[in-house]
Amino acid sequence: MAGGAGERLHPLTRDTAKPAVPFGGQYRIIDFTLSNCINSDLRRIFVLTQYKSLELIRHMRDGWSILSPELGEYIEVIPAAKQTGEGWYLGTADAVFQNTHSILAEMPDQVLILAADHIYKMNYRSMFEQHHRNRADVTIATTQVLPEEAPRFGVVEITQDYRVVGFEEKPRHGNPVRSAFNPSMVSASMGVYIFNTDVLLRVLREDAEQPDSSHDFGRDVIPRCLGDHRVVAYDFVDINAKQARYWRDVGTLDAYYEANMDLVDVTPQLNLYDSRWPIRTRMPQQPPAKFVFAQEGRRMGVAVDSIVSAGCIVSGGRVMRSVLSPGVRVNSYCEVEYSILMPNVEVGRYSRVRRAIIDTNVKVPESSVIGFDAEDDRHKGYHITESGIAVVSDGEAAVPIMQSARSVE
Repeated sequence: MAGGAGERLHPLTRDTAKPAVPFGGQYRIIDFTLSNCINSDLRRIFVLTQYKSLELIRHMRDGWSILSPELGEYIEVIPAAKQTGEGWYLGTADAVFQNTHSILAEMPDQVLILAADHIYKMNYRSMFEQHHRNRADVTIATTQVLPEEAPRFGVVEITQDYRVVGFEEKPRHGNPVRSAFNPSMVSASMGVYIFNTDVLLRVLREDAEQPDSSHDFGRDVIPRCLGDHRVVAYDFVDINAKQARYWRDVGTLDAYYEANMDLVDVTPQLNLYDSRWPIRTRMPQQPPAKFVFAQEGRRMGVAVDSIVSAGCIVSGGRVMRSVLSPGVRVNSYCEVEYSILMPNVEVGRYSRVRRAIIDTNVKVPESSVIGFDAEDDRHKGYHITESGIAVVSDGEAAVPIMQSARSVE
């Protein structure tokens, strides 16, 4: 499901859907879910889109046309098309309900439902195996979180035989039910569900007939399943091969920023370099990254503890603990720290950028200062997050540019 408006990621989602927002330099958010599918050998995939989907559709077309229709494999983008009435998608459950004819045409025994805006590594085949062993009608993937984090998630109540007997959306009473897998933790829904197809179609039809429903899986469909169907929890097994489980919902600007900053650690929590579980994407046709000027004491093109993508030129500037997406240019005497620079950003000479997100195709004027004074940044028209991250989109203080040929200064 890739149709959400992504309002909490605004202004990054002003012109594109949340799953198409760049992440980790060369990737898009949706690449992680799709890579999980391919690595799990699940190769009949529908991508349901709705809001501002052009960039997402282009990304799918140019980067994910890797399957063989002759073998019955496909990744099919299905834009919202008012399939069952005059309304667009009213929620996650309604998005699937409006595409029931596409599901019926494939005649699957089970349907795996995924969100396209989470960052994690997971072998869905293991979840299917447990679904079959437990003779489940519905299986919910859960991950263990600290009790104080429960207000951010849907909390699942699980018996010792892994049956789901309760589901509470974002509890705020301070006493969330503890996990059957770990009594010191809480089991939170990951928004990953396996349904037996007959059960899915029945509960979606019943939900569509409820006038008071928000047509959401977590708030409406799953709670209604608990009384009539065998619902089982699957404890998340992280393929990331790190000590701590890694699953991030990057639905807010601060969460998005922190997830990107995770990647520049010397030993990052998310391993992008594991050839056994590769993360695929559309690779832009760009030259190698380039670092120029080595004038000690004057200007040096250098980047440390950073991700630098193809097509970047660090021309006499200094970059530290930052993520540079394809086609970025950092000009002479600049300092960029703890920041995310989206594709084709250009930072003008003598600028200082710290704890900022610079949106795609933005040109930062010479001698700009961003991320050092929140009030000054607000006065310039930048968006400031709750944790103080400055988000620069096109506006008065940052001029958008189209990608163009760049010469070395």
